[in-house]
Amino acid sequence: LQDRRKCVMSTSLRLVTIFFALLYFVVLVILLKNGRLALKYSLLWIFSGVLFWIAVAFPDLLVFVTSFIGIEVPTNGLFAISILFVILILMSLTVIVSEINIRIKTLVQKISLMEKRIRELEDILGTERKNIVK
Repeated sequence: LQDRRKCVMSTSLRLVTIFFALLYFVVLVILLKNGRLALKYSLLWIFSGVLFWIAVAFPDLLVFVTSFIGIEVPTNGLFAISILFVILILMSLTVIVSEINIRIKTLVQKISLMEKRIRELEDILGTERKNIVK
């Protein structure tokens, strides 16, 4: 095993990950700017991107955090943290979908009640027209 206090990321790997971190933020900004991603739903994505950027910019910090937690290999800690964030994002998306599902159900019920009321009013109007014609 390598010395855990030594930086484990090569320069070329660091440059590639910095590029992908920048690309990540560019895509995030484009999605926000085009309105395809609401700001209130993007906060977790932004937060995970910032943590990713910190891990790329300061790999020794990742080594310190993983050794503090008790994980022997920093890449295993990175994978564990990544899986945690994926689970958090999935949970937040599930909450959002559930809320939208409830709103859609309520809207469908309201539309059904309005259609029923329109049919009732049309029947009343139709009856009154027949009485006027007679």
